[in-house]
Amino acid sequence: MGKVDESVNQTDEVDAATGSQALTILIHTSKAMRPAPRAGATLSVPVLRGRAEELATYLKTLSVRQLAAVMEISPELADRTHGLFADWGTDPAQQSPAIDSFAGDIYSGLRACDLTAADRAYAEGRLRILSGLYGILRPHDGIQPYRLEMGYRLPDPPYANLYQFWGDSVARRLPSAGVIVDLAAIEYNRLVTRFLPRDRFVSPRFLTMHPKTGEPRFVVVHAKIARGAFARWLLSARVENPADIVEFAEIGYRYEPALSKPRQPAFVCKEFEGKGLSVRLHDLG
Repeated sequence: MGKVDESVNQTDEVDAATGSQALTILIHTSKAMRPAPRAGATLSVPVLRGRAEELATYLKTLSVRQLAAVMEISPELADRTHGLFADWGTDPAQQSPAIDSFAGDIYSGLRACDLTAADRAYAEGRLRILSGLYGILRPHDGIQPYRLEMGYRLPDPPYANLYQFWGDSVARRLPSAGVIVDLAAIEYNRLVTRFLPRDRFVSPRFLTMHPKTGEPRFVVVHAKIARGAFARWLLSARVENPADIVEFAEIGYRYEPALSKPRQPAFVCKEFEGKGLSVRLHDLG
């Protein structure tokens, strides 16, 4: 059961007005979620909760068949998703902090469960999570389980898709200055990259050396875990200077200047050391 701390419910307009030069770290939500609330957690209110309520109210009107068609999922999964929307609300007793609520590969690399209290407090001012339902989340914003990916097209609403629904409202909730470390998938980062100057973004790339060819290649699972590990490192190491990003050396990755581009640093692992972190390889518990 969570409790709301109104003192941390600052509006994004206030955040943006600070003009902070600090790094902002962007990740995105995952389909896999942990259903159990984090007992005793202090929760903040998502800054776009009003819009989330509007969207959830619309989604509650969709039938199981419509959800199956929109999300291209089985009737069984559509039925469970329908139930999640039916149960969705704003009661803190049914919520958990966003940073603890997701269980995809990015979150396996992030390992929020063993961040220190100081790390979590620091993350509150640095880490932002892009969401199809909530728009943008801070680490301790209270949320309920749901399923809604950014790429879905909406049947017969005032908006054809979630990009139209959110417009520039998510981008306006980011600081007005400073570097943004973009670790989100393309379908999510479009919420902000369409509206902000390109030179504000640093987008790391993570590659794995092919054991047979000896050439670096993109491996989806490895890259997702690496993004989470990178976010964790930025938080735990208190990285403030964008020039220090190249010092990342976790789960086997090292900076590779020859493969890097301006604002796209490349990191290569000869032997991936984060394999045991994958949600595909162990029980979520």
